Amino acid sequence: MPRAVQGVLVECDPSIKAIIGRIDEQHNHDFIIENIDDEHVLIKGNKHDELKQLLKDALKDTVREAEESSGSE
Repeated sequence: MPRAVQGVLVECDPSIKAIIGRIDEQHNHDFIIENIDDEHVLIKGNKHDELKQLLKDALKDTVREAEESSGSE
């Protein structure tokens, strides 16, 4: 018998979607239900807040790395 899973449709840039994909892989594919296209992904509803926090942390680290590498020129 099929199961229904509540999801959240996320619209984002392809670069952000790639980061979400990396987070999903690191957490045993616990977030993404379906990759729709380059800018849309369906996320498990009960994991949305956790993914937002992980994405925020990943972006913070990425911005910090970019600032450090540009300061060394």
